[in-house]
Amino acid sequence: MFDKPRDILYKLARSNSLWERRTAIVSTGYFIRQGDVADTFKIAEILLNDDQDLIHKATGWMLRVAGQKDRQKLLSFLDQYAATMPRTLLRYALEHFDKEQRDHYMSKKQKGASK
Repeated sequence: MFDKPRDILYKLARSNSLWERRTAIVSTGYFIRQGDVADTFKIAEILLNDDQDLIHKATGWMLRVAGQKDRQKLLSFLDQYAATMPRTLLRYALEHFDKEQRDHYMSKKQKGASK
Protein backbone atom coordinates (compact mmCIF):
# COMPACT_ATOMS: atom_id res chain seq x y z
CA MET A 1 0.00 0.00 0.00
CA PHE A 2 2.98 2.32 0.26
CA ASP A 3 2.49 3.68 -3.27
CA LYS A 4 -1.30 3.35 -3.30
CA PRO A 5 -4.21 5.32 -1.82
CA ARG A 6 -4.58 4.69 1.89
CA ASP A 7 -8.29 5.44 2.19
CA ILE A 8 -8.95 1.87 3.35
CA LEU A 9 -6.89 2.49 6.51
CA TYR A 10 -9.06 5.47 7.44
CA LYS A 11 -12.18 3.39 6.81
CA LEU A 12 -10.77 0.64 9.05
CA ALA A 13 -9.87 3.21 11.74
CA ARG A 14 -13.54 4.22 11.91
CA SER A 15 -14.85 0.64 11.89
CA ASN A 16 -16.98 -0.85 14.65
CA SER A 17 -14.59 -3.80 14.70
CA LEU A 18 -11.80 -3.60 17.26
CA TRP A 19 -9.58 -5.72 15.01
CA GLU A 20 -10.12 -3.51 11.97
CA ARG A 21 -9.27 -0.39 14.01
CA ARG A 22 -6.16 -2.09 15.35
CA THR A 23 -5.19 -3.17 11.83
CA ALA A 24 -5.47 0.43 10.66
CA ILE A 25 -2.90 1.77 13.13
CA VAL A 26 -0.54 -1.23 13.11
CA SER A 27 -0.47 -1.19 9.30
CA THR A 28 1.23 2.18 9.44
CA GLY A 29 4.32 0.41 10.82
CA TYR A 30 5.48 -0.31 7.28
CA PHE A 31 5.12 3.34 6.32
CA ILE A 32 7.09 4.38 9.40
CA ARG A 33 9.95 2.07 8.40
CA GLN A 34 9.95 3.84 5.04
CA GLY A 35 10.20 7.23 6.80
CA ASP A 36 6.55 8.23 6.26
CA VAL A 37 4.86 8.98 9.60
CA ALA A 38 1.97 11.20 8.46
CA ASP A 39 -0.71 8.49 8.36
CA THR A 40 0.33 7.19 11.78
CA PHE A 41 -0.40 10.54 13.40
CA LYS A 42 -3.64 11.07 11.46
CA ILE A 43 -4.98 7.62 12.33
CA ALA A 44 -3.83 8.00 15.94
CA GLU A 45 -5.88 11.18 16.12
CA ILE A 46 -8.95 9.25 14.95
CA LEU A 47 -8.34 6.58 17.60
CA LEU A 48 -7.64 8.90 20.53
CA ASN A 49 -11.11 8.48 22.01
CA ASP A 50 -11.38 4.74 21.43
CA ASP A 51 -12.70 2.84 24.44
CA GLN A 52 -10.61 -0.32 23.92
CA ASP A 53 -7.33 -0.88 25.76
CA LEU A 54 -5.92 -2.91 22.84
CA ILE A 55 -6.36 0.14 20.62
CA HIS A 56 -4.65 2.34 23.21
CA LYS A 57 -1.67 -0.04 23.34
CA ALA A 58 -1.34 -0.36 19.56
CA THR A 59 -1.73 3.38 19.00
CA GLY A 60 0.82 4.26 21.68
CA TRP A 61 3.21 1.70 20.25
CA MET A 62 2.95 3.11 16.71
CA LEU A 63 3.31 6.67 17.99
CA ARG A 64 6.46 5.65 19.86
CA VAL A 65 7.91 4.03 16.71
CA ALA A 66 6.93 7.04 14.58
CA GLY A 67 8.62 9.28 17.13
CA GLN A 68 11.87 7.42 16.51
CA LYS A 69 11.69 8.71 12.91
CA ASP A 70 10.28 12.17 13.64
CA ARG A 71 10.72 13.14 17.28
CA GLN A 72 9.43 16.68 16.78
CA LYS A 73 6.16 15.45 15.27
CA LEU A 74 5.63 13.15 18.26
CA LEU A 75 6.39 15.97 20.70
CA SER A 76 3.92 18.25 18.91
CA PHE A 77 1.28 15.51 18.98
CA LEU A 78 1.84 14.96 22.70
CA ASP A 79 1.78 18.70 23.40
CA GLN A 80 -1.64 18.83 21.80
CA TYR A 81 -3.20 15.62 23.13
CA ALA A 82 -1.34 14.33 26.22
CA ALA A 83 -3.83 15.83 28.66
CA THR A 84 -6.81 14.07 27.06
CA MET A 85 -5.46 10.83 25.60
CA PRO A 86 -6.01 7.55 27.43
CA ARG A 87 -3.34 6.88 30.05
CA THR A 88 -2.24 3.56 28.52
CA LEU A 89 -1.83 5.17 25.10
CA LEU A 90 0.26 7.96 26.61
CA ARG A 91 2.44 5.56 28.61
CA TYR A 92 3.19 3.45 25.53
CA ALA A 93 4.04 6.55 23.48
CA LEU A 94 6.41 7.78 26.20
CA GLU A 95 8.16 4.48 26.82
CA HIS A 96 11.54 5.57 25.36
CA PHE A 97 11.51 9.08 26.82
CA ASP A 98 13.82 10.02 29.66
CA LYS A 99 12.28 10.41 33.12
CA GLU A 100 12.04 14.20 32.90
CA GLN A 101 10.11 14.10 29.61
CA ARG A 102 7.85 11.28 30.82
CA ASP A 103 7.07 13.21 33.98
CA HIS A 104 6.36 16.34 31.95
CA TYR A 105 3.76 14.62 29.74
CA MET A 106 2.28 12.53 32.55
CA SER A 107 1.76 15.72 34.57
CA LYS A 108 -0.25 17.13 31.64
CA LYS A 109 -2.41 14.01 31.84
CA GLN A 110 -2.96 14.50 35.56
CA LYS A 111 -3.84 18.18 35.07
CA GLY A 112 -6.15 17.31 32.19
CA ALA A 113 -7.89 14.62 34.26
CA SER A 114 -8.58 17.06 37.11
CA LYS A 115 -10.34 19.57 34.85
